[in-house]
Amino acid sequence: MGEIIVNSAKSLKAAQDELAEMFRVKKFVSFVPKFGKKRSLDQNAISHAWYEQVARELGEEDARGVKRYCKLHFGVPILRAEDADFRAAYNGAILRSLSYEQKLTAMDILPVTSTMTTMQLHKYMLDVQEHYLGRGVELKFPPEDE
Repeated sequence: MGEIIVNSAKSLKAAQDELAEMFRVKKFVSFVPKFGKKRSLDQNAISHAWYEQVARELGEEDARGVKRYCKLHFGVPILRAEDADFRAAYNGAILRSLSYEQKLTAMDILPVTSTMTTMQLHKYMLDVQEHYLGRGVELKFPPEDE
């Protein structure tokens, strides 16, 4: 079974029919519904432009370091609050097992923003924006060309 997206009465009916057929054949069906859209490409592009801007304006670390910091400090809390599977995995494997520096490094391979819905990524971006505004970096939606 591939991904089923329900966004209309017609697609809801098709999903119900597919689940009913799977149940008819196997007599057991398990699935985890996800709410909200996946993140948008525009949000992804903006967040990466922001990492570059913060790195350029603050000069403390490169864009990769900014991305790591943002994922750990803003993305992880959102997913821990809203995704039970992520929370269990993070709490079990990372929270108390890794040092702060190791957690930052883990952000290179741990899917955080890539698994967020559009709404979760919007909250993430607002949190990033607010944090860096407090440090004197004004991040725009979308970032202005220089």
